[in-house]
Amino acid sequence: MRVRSKRYHQLAAAAAAAAVLPLVLPSEYAIHLAVVIGINAIVALGLNLLMGYAGQVSLGQAAFVGIGAYASAILSVKAGLSPWIGLAAGAALGGLTAAVVGGPLLKLRGHYLAMGTLGFGMIVQIVMVQWEDLTEGTIGVMGIPPFSVAGLALDSELRMYYLVAASAVLAIALAGNVIDSRVGRAMRAVHGSEVAAATSGVDTARYKLQVFIMSGAMAGFAGSLHAHHAAYVHPDSFGFHYSIQLVVMVVLGGMASIWGAVFGAGAVTLIGEQLRSFQEFSTIIFGAVLVAVMVFMPAGLWRGSADLIGRLLGSRGAGGRRRA
Repeated sequence: MRVRSKRYHQLAAAAAAAAVLPLVLPSEYAIHLAVVIGINAIVALGLNLLMGYAGQVSLGQAAFVGIGAYASAILSVKAGLSPWIGLAAGAALGGLTAAVVGGPLLKLRGHYLAMGTLGFGMIVQIVMVQWEDLTEGTIGVMGIPPFSVAGLALDSELRMYYLVAASAVLAIALAGNVIDSRVGRAMRAVHGSEVAAATSGVDTARYKLQVFIMSGAMAGFAGSLHAHHAAYVHPDSFGFHYSIQLVVMVVLGGMASIWGAVFGAGAVTLIGEQLRSFQEFSTIIFGAVLVAVMVFMPAGLWRGSADLIGRLLGSRGAGGRRRA
């Protein structure tokens, strides 16, 4: 109960901080980056449930983001349906696809599972390119309309920010409830030892599939947000490079940590943005940053930073007592 109460307090603080953040951001471009971070955070939260808590590696998570984005874009542009219907469809289709492919994929383990999800991601991207009648191929789907609330179009970065921020806070709450539930305990047991969990009566296949579906649905939901924010979707946005970025967000922020996933999404998005000017050297620099964090903060940026602050405060407190 104490852990759950602490989680609720953290969630309330995060919601309050998100509400006032645009007031201190210096420009519309900064708000745009905050929107991108929020969308990435939703995907990273779902992937962290799968990787950090259930121990199942996925190198094809970008495919679910693309499925949600294209589903929402096609329904909005070609079928003329409300973007809100597209948002629901993107999440549903992401979860449904995960349910279909998760059965055979999750029978694999270790690097075989990683390669299987990588292959799935490549297949989805090829479909996006080749099914031109539906996806417009390499041209992409353009002219995607924004969300609207009571006739007010969410067609500015600030308006879209509040929708994405509210969605991210809800995603954090959902992830926290899952972790504190029976499913969360089963996930941690599977991560610790799948054989031991199975001998203890845990239906490992069922729980792995459940978290896989959840991560797919969250990615599809985020993909829909991306489509209506960018007003354009293209197959190149949902390839292997983005899948690797998502994995890095989870690992860099901190495995098996809700706030680590959010922190990692922010760090990777901002680092990637800063490295745009370095072009061909960006991958090398990003790799060096990742190695440095893994060496000096093996638990991830979130826990590593918290531990560092705790040590600094502790040493100051100890120094103060010695001086007294």
